[in-house]
Parts: sequence; structure tokens; C-alpha cells
Amino acid sequence: MKKSILSIACIRSLVIDITNRAKSGHPGMAIGSAPILYTLYTRHFNANPEHPHWINRDRFVLSAGHASALLYTILHLCSYNIKIDDLMHFRSLKSITPGHPEYGVTEGVDATSGPLGQGIAQAVGLALAETNLKNIYHDGNKIINHYTYCLVGDGCLEEGISQEAISFAGLQKLNRLIVFYDSNKVTLDGDLSLSSIEDTKKRFEACSWNVINVNDGNDVEKIDKAIIKAKSSIDKPTLIIVNTIIGQGSKNQGTSKVHGSPLGEEDGMLAKKSYNYNYESFFVPKEVYDDFKESFLARGKKVYDSWLKQYNNFKRNHPSEASKFESLENNDVSNFVFDEIPHYDEGFKEATRVTSQTYLNLLHKNILTLIGGSADVASSVKTNIKDAVNFSPLNREGRNINFGIREFAMAAIQNGILLHGGLRTYVGAFLVFSDYLKPAIRLASISHLPAVYLFSHDSIALGEDGATHQPIEQLAMLRSIPNVEVYRPCDAREVAVSYHDAFKQNDHPVCIILSRQSLPLIPGSDSLDAFKGGYIISKEIGKEPMLTIIATGSEVSLALEAQKELRLQNIDIRVVSMLCVERFLKQDPSYIKSVLKSPYEKRMVVEMLTSFGWHKFAPHIMSVDTFGLSAPINDLLNHFGFVKEELIKRILEII
Repeated sequence: MKKSILSIACIRSLVIDITNRAKSGHPGMAIGSAPILYTLYTRHFNANPEHPHWINRDRFVLSAGHASALLYTILHLCSYNIKIDDLMHFRSLKSITPGHPEYGVTEGVDATSGPLGQGIAQAVGLALAETNLKNIYHDGNKIINHYTYCLVGDGCLEEGISQEAISFAGLQKLNRLIVFYDSNKVTLDGDLSLSSIEDTKKRFEACSWNVINVNDGNDVEKIDKAIIKAKSSIDKPTLIIVNTIIGQGSKNQGTSKVHGSPLGEEDGMLAKKSYNYNYESFFVPKEVYDDFKESFLARGKKVYDSWLKQYNNFKRNHPSEASKFESLENNDVSNFVFDEIPHYDEGFKEATRVTSQTYLNLLHKNILTLIGGSADVASSVKTNIKDAVNFSPLNREGRNINFGIREFAMAAIQNGILLHGGLRTYVGAFLVFSDYLKPAIRLASISHLPAVYLFSHDSIALGEDGATHQPIEQLAMLRSIPNVEVYRPCDAREVAVSYHDAFKQNDHPVCIILSRQSLPLIPGSDSLDAFKGGYIISKEIGKEPMLTIIATGSEVSLALEAQKELRLQNIDIRVVSMLCVERFLKQDPSYIKSVLKSPYEKRMVVEMLTSFGWHKFAPHIMSVDTFGLSAPINDLLNHFGFVKEELIKRILEII
């Protein structure tokens, strides 16, 4: 049997065995796409399993993450740390072969994928990182010059995020991005014609992509020629449309019945017979291992050794840059972040979004590889680095990214950039539109990526834009995502703490919530305890407070106004600034108890958004649990009761 035919038959048979043993999974696309990944990994893909995190390796993103059995099989044959036993424990508790690929769990997996469409956007981020990184170092194109590959299905391309990503990639001329489209014309609910009649070729061409068609998904030579052609592109990303048969060999091939259900023993044997593959379950012939050893492994070692020589030359010629390159390779910029709370003169008053821009520009001077932007609101969220140029086909070293009105793709592209390594990022949007970003924030959290989100216009106080633009439930939503820290600073000094924490750590996302309106500098916000997330910003005068107010953001100054007036009535209260709930709850229980001080029934939270989630701290919540209104800021604050008089009234009722 011809080498490629035997290897592809083996891959398809392993997919059948893997999903059958797990009694779950998606064999259809994994079977149909096997020749695509076989051709890619044996003839083109450059990586070295002995150095799986090598920064100049080619990247592969399985956007259609449900076909994970195919990727795990390929990685096993390529000698990554995935054993046959791992394939046999597909989708099992704590296995390294989960139902959808997860970065950091499985060696050789370059991106967490599965929520359809996000994979292609992450691939765009990986390609952007490659393009930018090699242009910010002298001779950078000699040490960073890899390709990014991505496999998508019909579902990926129906998701709206895919269009955002496709459009952006074409705009930026990311020519080292190559996407395979497994065109099997079937989705979970039936034929593709039930949900789509679009001309995919014209769609991509309209977004300035090259499009190559492979009419036979089993023809390795045609797939090979398509990849060669795609790699020669000078100024466009490339889509390779490969016409495949979902679940090829099954009695139900070409139908949705093989999309998301194992074939079973009988149909599995029928399929294997059609491949002329007559081996027991989970058996891999030596010839197949040798095929990958002689192609993928031999080429990868050779390319890696050649790169190492180039890199050593780079170190000799540019020792200072090489030192920075190595220190920033894993996205760790902690050595370049300021360690102290800056000094501000009494009376300083500024919108925290403006202060945020100050720190962003300060970090830009310290961090060579800081890059980011916003979804067409740079002037409002203040995300532009003032002395940097825009990233574009004309300025590949640019550090301001104009993402356009593509919030979801923006966040997923940020994930891709961070997955690449070597760059640190931030993205910006209005807080209310965090809804558009949420699935990508969730994926960043699962992937333990240090993504930074700057969300401004943080409450009803933005005013006249009304209910559609005034966030209510968004802050609680962000706080509910595991492994995410959410900071809502009350003044400029707390913005500094937020930035410090956001860029000092390296294993989880951070959201910084910023005000549109100016906020006064608050005495006590320079406390080192601010780094603990929650702290006493204004202590009671006596031994015990009669009530403790927990406030965030702009409402901290409101709480202090009430505290000052109540003291004239001999009512002694404590004010706590809850800069970051998540960080506060990580502190020692004794510290948490000392800060909150008052018994539960004598605590009150003041935050100009939903009360949802706050009852763990207090029974009394001054919040907004309806949608906002369109009106000038002062009219809104009076209407919703966020004024000193109303807060004092509510405190007196509690006491």
C-alpha cells in the first residue's frame, strides 16, 4: 500500500477507535479532513516536538475544535507527548485529550478552540504577532518567519466572528496566514443548504484573500500544490477550499448522522474495510510511524537546528535586543512595570480613562513589545499610544492597532497574539460592549492568557447616550468569569495599582473599568493595601464603625461625602474601596475580616450598576437594577439616587 494511503487510513481508523471507545465525539469531519492534516504535517509544517514551545515553529489552530480526535492522532504520530493510552482516554476525566483542544493541557496544541469561529480569529492574532514581532527587532525576519495554519468548517464560517476576522486579516495583508476550509456541506442539523447558500470563494475574495480550490479532499498531491501556492503569496492571506466527504467510509457518509456521534463497532469496521485497513483497534503500523519520522520529525529537526544558528548570530550581532527578546518571549513583562504608586498633588481631578492613557504611554516607553488598540473608540477609551505608529501593511512595526468595529474578533485576535508569545497586549471598548467580547474573555481565562481589557464609560453616568449604552449587568458578568480579575479604580492612584497588577502577572486576564467623568483624587488611596484589592480608604474615628460602606469607582467619593456629613451627626462609619473583588477574596481571612469589620447586617455596598453578586458582602445594596435613561449626568444621578442626600438617608434607615 502506498505510504500516504496507509497513513491516512491509519489516522481515520484511529479517529474511529478514539470516538468509539469514548462513546462520544465528532468523527465525521475528523475522518474527512485527515488527508489535509496528513499533507500539512508530513510535507510543510515546521515544528520540533523536542522543543514544543520553540517560538518560530509554525502554528496550527483547529478552529473546528470538535474534530479534536484528528489533531490528537496527528500529534501522537508526530511524537508529541501524547501516547496511545492518552488517545484511549479521550474525553476522560483529567486526561490530556479533552473533547475540544486546550492550550497548555495537550503538548502541540497551539490554541484553545471549540466555540466555533474563535479559532480563525485566534489564527489571525498569531499571524499578526509573527508579522509585528519580526519587524520590531533588527534582523527580526531571520528569527521570526513562520506560517500560521488554521482548519475551519462550515460552522466556523457561519459564526459572525469569522467575518470580522476574515475582513481584518485581508485589510492587514497577513500573507503568512493559510486557512483550510473543510467543505463537506453538512452541519449538525443537516445539509448546509438548510442554513447557507453563500458563495464562500467570492466572500473571501471580496475581503482581499487568495482562494484556491481543491476539488478532491483525498488527493494529497493537489492539497500539497495548494499549500505551496499559498505559501508563495506576497500580500494576501489564503483560503484553501477542500471538498471532502464527512465520515467517509461510513454507511452514513455525507450526512449529519456522522457529525457528532461515534460510528459504532459495526459501521467502524465497514469504514475501515473501505480504507483497506485491517488492523486491530488502536494499532499503528511501524510504516506509519516511520512516515512521520522521515518527514515531519526529520524536517523539523533540520529547520530548528538551522534557526538556532541564525539565532546565535542574532545574539552576537544584537546582544541587547536578544536579551529583551528572550526575557519577553513568554509574555512576562513584570520587570518593566513600575512598582510604586505615583505621586499626585492635592486637588488633582481627572477621568480615569484619561489617567489610563497616561499609564499606557508610560508602559509603552518601558515595554518594547506592547501592542494593542480598540474597536474604533481609541479617542473615547484613550487607547492610543501617542508616539507610536499604527500597525498596517505599510508599518509592520506599528503598535496601535485599528481593529475597527469588530469587538469580538478584537478580543479573540488579542488571544492569538498572546498565544504566539513575545508581545504584551491590551484592547479597549465601552463597558456595555463587553457583552460582545465575553466569549473571547472566557477563552482567554481558560487558556490562562494575560489579556488586558480597558473598558470605559463605566456606568449610567455617561449620560445622554441612554439605556443602550449605559452598562448595568456587565460588571457582574465580568466578575462571574473564573480566573478573571476586574478592577474599578476610584481615582488616578488606583488606576496605577490596576495597571501594576494587570501587567505584573502572567496567567490570567484583567479588566480595568474606567470612568468617562472626572474623579477627584481621594485621600487614603495611596495605601499599599490597595494592592490587596480591597482596603480601608477612610477609617472611622472611634473604636468601632456603626456601619461599613463598600464602594467602587466613582461611588467611593460619594461614600466619603456621606461619611463626612454623618460625622457632624456623631454617626461614625467606615469606607472601604473595593478596587478588585477577586484579589480581595484571595487575601488572608483575617485581613478580609479586619477590612469589612462591621457585622454583615451593618454593611452597605454602593455601586452604580447591578446589585447582582454583592450580597455576599452586605444585605444593603445601593445600585441600579433597571436599565438606564437618556439624560445629562446630573439629572441621572438625582433620578437614580446617587447623591449624598439619598445615601445619607439610606444609611440612617439602616442604623
